[in-house]
Amino acid sequence: MYTWIHKFGSPKHFYRIAGKVIPWTAAITVILFLYGLYGALITSPPDYQQGESARIMYIHVPAAWMSMFVYMILAVAGAIGLIWRIKIADVMAQASAPLGASFTVLALATGSLWGKPMWGTWWAWDARLTSELILLFLYLGYMGLTTAIEDKRTAARAGAILALVGVVNIPIIHYSVDWWNTLHQGATVTKFDKPSIHIDMLIPLLVMAVAFKLYYFTVVLVRARADVLFNERRSAWARDIVAKVKL
Repeated sequence: MYTWIHKFGSPKHFYRIAGKVIPWTAAITVILFLYGLYGALITSPPDYQQGESARIMYIHVPAAWMSMFVYMILAVAGAIGLIWRIKIADVMAQASAPLGASFTVLALATGSLWGKPMWGTWWAWDARLTSELILLFLYLGYMGLTTAIEDKRTAARAGAILALVGVVNIPIIHYSVDWWNTLHQGATVTKFDKPSIHIDMLIPLLVMAVAFKLYYFTVVLVRARADVLFNERRSAWARDIVAKVKL
């Protein structure tokens, strides 16, 4: 097991393994998206209070989950790169940041679209909305910091420190509805002892959540492979791959 992990941390082996994984995750992602969207738009019933507008949750909720999930991967990868100086960890962190920011923008945008008919306003300085906006600033700050520093190793180290400091915002986002009296709806999916979402709505929602995760893993591996090939462009194995592509 340790040997496999060590090989995965090697740029050459990472490039090869990721290339084999990507087609499978991409295919499964497409299948899950098609199934999830069919359930979300066709088979799931409208909400008894919110009506058809509740269907936006099939995009909003997975996007919000992913905004936090990707940030934790970014922070953990940054810590691994900071402590053990594994190149692939730094690459994965930097490849994850734009995707995490995109998920956060999607969560905020769909939340505003959902909030207008429900709350009567596009935006409210609700605790969860505000902390989610701070998460977007953390992503943008990370990308800006790592781009501004020319030395890649120094940039990765500075970005990792910023990401680790920003982790404190994740539990605030997650528990803000419980800690403060906010407009945002409370937990529904995680209340397994007393579910408050119909099974016909829950299944498409969970399928979409898995599809979002696999989409992230597919795209981040594609981005990471490109970054690895660029970073290792002077090595013999990278030159061989580029030569084969040119042929």
